[in-house]
Amino acid sequence: MAWGTRPRRATVEPCGVALRYTKTCPPPNPSGGAGVPPALPSLPSLAEQVERLIELGAHQIGGLSAAQLREEAGRASADRGLLVMHPGRASASRLTSLIEHGGKRGFVVADMPDADDFGPIGPVRLPVGPVYVTVDLDRGDHLANWSPDEALPAIIAAGRTPLTLGEGIHWLLQQPEVLQRNRCFMTIGSRLHRTSGPLDRRAPALWISNGTGRDGRENRNAPKVGWCWAGNRHTWLGFASAATRVSTARPCAPLAARFWGVAHPASRSSTTAATPSPRR
Repeated sequence: MAWGTRPRRATVEPCGVALRYTKTCPPPNPSGGAGVPPALPSLPSLAEQVERLIELGAHQIGGLSAAQLREEAGRASADRGLLVMHPGRASASRLTSLIEHGGKRGFVVADMPDADDFGPIGPVRLPVGPVYVTVDLDRGDHLANWSPDEALPAIIAAGRTPLTLGEGIHWLLQQPEVLQRNRCFMTIGSRLHRTSGPLDRRAPALWISNGTGRDGRENRNAPKVGWCWAGNRHTWLGFASAATRVSTARPCAPLAARFWGVAHPASRSSTTAATPSPRR
């Protein structure tokens, strides 16, 4: 898939102080990553994804029994897609430790202790309920060497929605091979919401550690959750997106969500729960 034309801008945010978090400064050629990326494998069926999550013990992190997870997934109207547990139930930091790539376990970078506080941005509406399906995933390789500030409008203009951090992690739980060196991806559907003022300027991403700095040599080649400045470009980071999200919840789920607490704290201000009809 190749959509989106990057807008012109007079200047590019320099690496400068952010160099320790930026692997490369923006190169002269802004056309994106080199070469044609290999086609990504199709996702397993939803039933197979359920069993994978149960095998990993991820359902327990989401506070669901194996039977409950199977039941929730069984109500999905989508034939294909990525099965995702709501971030209000399954934290990003705990799920990250279940990712395995090349024999190494995933981890969250040391300077992102607030990873679980990153919530959906305004344009992203997560379905109500403990589980939902994200449809038609794209790693966004063609957006490599764009900044998050540039990529988000292009994704929305294409009628798509950026993946959240939790969705990106779920993707790697099912298909760790999607993460490839020099072809990793950002999940800009999640950002840290401040109590007042603009969003935190960090944008989350998933990539493969070089084992340098605070990552530690023992984490070389391990998958990791990190962040990059929202104004910086990286030749090795695409922008993952989806076509839509589909709920698996029963019709009464919006009311039940008030009591189950499945809404992510950062999304509550932008998500309105349905008002139940009065009894007759």
